[in-house]
Amino acid sequence: MIREIIKIDAEGKTVGRLATQIAVLLRGKNRVDYTPHVDAGAVVEVKNCGKVKFTGKKMTEKIYYHHTKFIGGMQTTTPKKKLEKDPSFILRNAVKHMLPTNKTRDQLLKRLKFVD
Repeated sequence: MIREIIKIDAEGKTVGRLATQIAVLLRGKNRVDYTPHVDAGAVVEVKNCGKVKFTGKKMTEKIYYHHTKFIGGMQTTTPKKKLEKDPSFILRNAVKHMLPTNKTRDQLLKRLKFVD
């Protein structure tokens, strides 16, 4: 099966709204022949992912948590710092949490490409 390649420009778009569009395309829910157990989604290429925007004060007040599994290993960071370090993290994380939590999620995320 040849997959469709969809290119999206993320410049100036809101993170959540863009992530929902990408999640729908990855699962193939935009197709007429959509079936939940069939993987017929497209390959999504996103460019300018470092230029996405948040509404309100989320850029400075939202917090991403990560725990190292050691005692006192809770690490926190803001989207502003994440954008400087790894611009694709914010969008990949948002899309990841909008996909179903099962064996197919990793396969779907492999088809999400970031082009800069």
